[in-house]
Amino acid sequence: MSLYVIVVGGGNVGVQLCKRLIARGHEVVLMEKDARQAQKLGNLIGDENVVHGDGCDLITQRSTGFNRADIVVSVTGEDEDNLICCQLAKEVWKVKRVVARVNDPSHETVFRELGIDDTVSATGIIFSLIDQQISSDELIPVGHLHKGHVEVVESVLSERSPLLGRAVRDIALPQGSFIVSIFRDGIATQVTGDSTFSVGDTVVAMVPIVRADELRAVLMARDH
Repeated sequence: MSLYVIVVGGGNVGVQLCKRLIARGHEVVLMEKDARQAQKLGNLIGDENVVHGDGCDLITQRSTGFNRADIVVSVTGEDEDNLICCQLAKEVWKVKRVVARVNDPSHETVFRELGIDDTVSATGIIFSLIDQQISSDELIPVGHLHKGHVEVVESVLSERSPLLGRAVRDIALPQGSFIVSIFRDGIATQVTGDSTFSVGDTVVAMVPIVRADELRAVLMARDH
């Protein structure tokens, strides 16, 4: 199913996201308020996919088609702009799904309280890596969904992982959890019941936050 996705913010995150969405066949518009950057992005990913304008401006939002967008993603470097853009998308244009980049992790709670569906904090991910001294088989949080109640996590499997050689259908995952993708040699593979796990695989999963410890027990090496 093709979706209409509006991405606000023409930095590296926004550009890479647009490229992937376009490759999947979705209708995508990237909004960038800097005129020179917008022109460069037009040459890079196509003029038809780039709009020069302020993603927080109602007139620009109207002309860009916020009223028919399936998803609005705001990934600028300013939390205030991301919050305003997503709030307007949700309250004025009734967009069903809005996603905001949070540059300061301390703002995540505010974003959720104000109704932003999903938030992603790169700073939070990096902090987790350092603070937990992450090694293979650890569960790394990479994002939140459903107003923070569901976590997107990833784990790199070591040679001691209990999953090695087993099929997805044979893994007893916690209730409400499922494996989204398995990255092998940098390539995402489609997950089926017959998919098996190998050393070095990056397993991406979704899990209710209250069951994260249960998923950790499934993925981690027995002697951790």
